[in-house]
Amino acid sequence: MPDGAGPADGVVMTDGPPPPGRPRAPRVRRAVASSLVSGLVYALAAVAVVLLWPSSLGGCTTLTVVRGQSMEPTLHDGDVVLARCGRPEVDDVVVYAPAGYDGTQIIHRVVGGGPSGWVLQGDNNDVVDPFTPADAEVVGVARLTVPHLGAATAFLTHPGPWSALVLLSVLLLAWPGPRRV
Repeated sequence: MPDGAGPADGVVMTDGPPPPGRPRAPRVRRAVASSLVSGLVYALAAVAVVLLWPSSLGGCTTLTVVRGQSMEPTLHDGDVVLARCGRPEVDDVVVYAPAGYDGTQIIHRVVGGGPSGWVLQGDNNDVVDPFTPADAEVVGVARLTVPHLGAATAFLTHPGPWSALVLLSVLLLAWPGPRRV
């Protein structure tokens, strides 16, 4: 800047901070936008928690891995079924836990009956199930199916992959680093 030049000479300096007591508009807009996005994320997380809270913890959602071929071609071995509590209707696919079977869950279609005893049958079965579960034994009505996800979860619940991960971690930590000269 030439000697003696200033605002009166038509030179406007813009590199400095804004005058005291006057915040920059973009900074305020960014803060408001950040707060709105954070609020939206928290609201969506709260909705997800309510909708996906597991029935084992008092919620209304159950995830069950399909085992066997009794529900083919609708469901396949290794599919994961998300079921929500609710009263089933004829033609619904339900997850139920028959009394006296230590929590074993079965996924079959409602073909008849009512709240005092539902008649169920696998899509690939010729006969109805020997159980007629009441509403209290119905864990949930199937709402969503994720194909093949059960195979991945079975892999992760097996001790082999975790043992390999621990061994690899120990080897990487114990491996000597580069020598410094």
